[in-house]
Amino acid sequence: MEFVSGYRDEFLDFAALLFGWFHKFVAERGPVGASLEGRWRQMEAQIKRLPQDPALWVLHVLPNNSVGVSLGQGAEPGPGSGLGAARLLGDEPPLHLRDLSPYVSFVSLEDGEEGEQEEEDERENAGETPPRTEKGEPQEDGEPAPSSRESPPDAKPPLEPGETEQEAGGEDVCPENRAESHTAAAALEKRKGRRSEAGPLHLSCLLLVTDEYGTILGIDLLMDRAPGSADLGSGTKSLAPRAYILLCHSMACPMGSGDPRKPRQLTVGDVQLHRELESLVSRVKVKLTKTPMRTWGPRPGFTFASLRARTCHVCHRHSFEVKLTPCPQCGAVLYCGEACLRTDWRRCPDDVSHRFWCPKLAAFMERAGELATLPFTYTAEVTSETFNKEAFLASRGLTRGYWTQLSMLIPGPGTPRTPRGSVPSLSLLNGDPYQLLQGDGPALMPPVPSDPPRGPFGSWQDYYTWRGLSLDSPLAVLLTYPLTVYYVITHLVPQSFPELNIQNKQSLKIHVVEAGKEFDLVMVFWELLVLLPHVALELQFVGDDLPLESDQQHFTLQRDGPEVSVRPSCGVSARLNSGTKEKGGRRDLQIKVLARPYHLLQGPKPDLVIGFNSGFGLKDTWLSSLPRLQSLRVPAFFTESSEYGCVMDDQTMAVATGGGTSTPRPNPFRSPFRLRAADNCMPWYCNAFIFHLVYKPAQGNGARPAPCPAPPAPTPAAPPAPARRRRGEKKAGRGARRRR
Repeated sequence: MEFVSGYRDEFLDFAALLFGWFHKFVAERGPVGASLEGRWRQMEAQIKRLPQDPALWVLHVLPNNSVGVSLGQGAEPGPGSGLGAARLLGDEPPLHLRDLSPYVSFVSLEDGEEGEQEEEDERENAGETPPRTEKGEPQEDGEPAPSSRESPPDAKPPLEPGETEQEAGGEDVCPENRAESHTAAAALEKRKGRRSEAGPLHLSCLLLVTDEYGTILGIDLLMDRAPGSADLGSGTKSLAPRAYILLCHSMACPMGSGDPRKPRQLTVGDVQLHRELESLVSRVKVKLTKTPMRTWGPRPGFTFASLRARTCHVCHRHSFEVKLTPCPQCGAVLYCGEACLRTDWRRCPDDVSHRFWCPKLAAFMERAGELATLPFTYTAEVTSETFNKEAFLASRGLTRGYWTQLSMLIPGPGTPRTPRGSVPSLSLLNGDPYQLLQGDGPALMPPVPSDPPRGPFGSWQDYYTWRGLSLDSPLAVLLTYPLTVYYVITHLVPQSFPELNIQNKQSLKIHVVEAGKEFDLVMVFWELLVLLPHVALELQFVGDDLPLESDQQHFTLQRDGPEVSVRPSCGVSARLNSGTKEKGGRRDLQIKVLARPYHLLQGPKPDLVIGFNSGFGLKDTWLSSLPRLQSLRVPAFFTESSEYGCVMDDQTMAVATGGGTSTPRPNPFRSPFRLRAADNCMPWYCNAFIFHLVYKPAQGNGARPAPCPAPPAPTPAAPPAPARRRRGEKKAGRGARRRR
């Protein structure tokens, strides 16, 4: 079994949901412009009997004049259309957003239109004739050849399987003429120095159905290849039947959570469409508001809900396609029926089958209550399986700074934030070290207490009390990273490696391995200097997920009183001579970025290695990095978002080095936000469990202390045991004679 919950960027799950629902919608909708009679009459009869949703539903009409979607071929084109979207929606979607770049990208259409208009004017002024085909004849009606924005015939979007060429925005010409036109266009674009085979598609209008709270219920994309040919006003005349079909499908098969239902009331974000839909929606007994919606959302706190449809663990069909039920024995894994359950139960080899994992997953499910035991006032909300993270953040004004790292929402212009994957701006770091932790309301982080820490702290309750934080503060979601490092230094290393005496060291070099998201939140680690005022810290963020332009960058955060300043450093060994001896208690935190896999790292041996939500089995570089750690034999601690991940990490460590991992324990400083899994109901939390690597002992030092029973050793073909006994007997005899 393999789960990627807690590791994959949620934007990928969200994109898969949108495309999956839209693909099903297009397949069932049929050709655009088809009659509403027939099977739609049958759906209308079903919708009339649906229960009413008390929430207001909104049909958004969102025109688009400047952004196009470019679908690349990718390294492995999918069947049929051969578009990269097939790779994106396959059985093995990529785990990182950067993997989408070969397949999907967004381009500006405004710059292209201006350039083309200038070239068109130049041709007219020069008296040029329209482009000709290879036969030397101008195109029909004197129309120019397709521009670079037009997609080739084999790169049409797999969005409208029932549409004709004219409906999809193509030209009404025969295949031969279309091929000749494409050839002429390619020659023209080659002269211009452009690529004609990867032109973007134009999303002229987006129809979006949501409820008043922001839950997405349905979506329809109006695609063409001639942006700007028609304005929204003329386009809405033909939108009413299409919008009505979308509304019906959203009621019978809602994309978001919840059973099929129809709205108590509907409002529309377009005046003309609002007027034309009034007679249509009355057929399914849905009331339309008296006036259309004039703004984006009907409520000030409107936001897209992060609740997403779940999927079958085997066939990956969403809950809007089939009814999903958990395994009756463990209650952890979701299936669409008995067939998929039997398939998963009988997988080969046995250790990947659900029959092997079912009792283990049942034990993991029993930890759900323990992991949800947290002291915060919002604990019940954020640990629920239906937790809506986007609404929680928006309701508290947590929409800027480091909070944007937790959200799928894009911050508005002028919002201070750290660019993802880059060294933080000095202007954002100078001054208040907690500036990026603030929301839109009052300051969330109180001043540093004057009295030293009464530690070591072992719970959020103790830390919040000393730090002067209210239990209503959600800062634990961001502070889970430095507090986890603090817990490892003050509790776990002294227990597991007492000979290191790490608490009495005046300086610590810590490697944060496979760091990506952690470096984007670099300023939260300043809290380590507050908790460990006697220690000079050097943090090295290492990983190939870090941007190459940040490689070898090194800067120092200094504190003089309440203010913090940042300065670049000239090397890893560069330190402030003043240190703790200078009057005023100047402290510094050194940060270095190394954009490479850990096994390629060269330099001094660290005092401690730590990794967050590691997922050894999800990245091949761990098979080289783990042996490197074993050769260093330094204390290496890792967190996981579930016990399942801890078991998989132990297996990967055994394969890579012959060693293993310690028994995982719940992290008292785990994030309180529950991570919503797609194909299972297990409790997932960021930094939920902690374990350390158990290295394979040097040869001759005995067997490794494995955390679980080791498999029996293979029986040698020719056991040498009798020979050893004879040599032992001879030695004992010689010793007895010498004693006599």
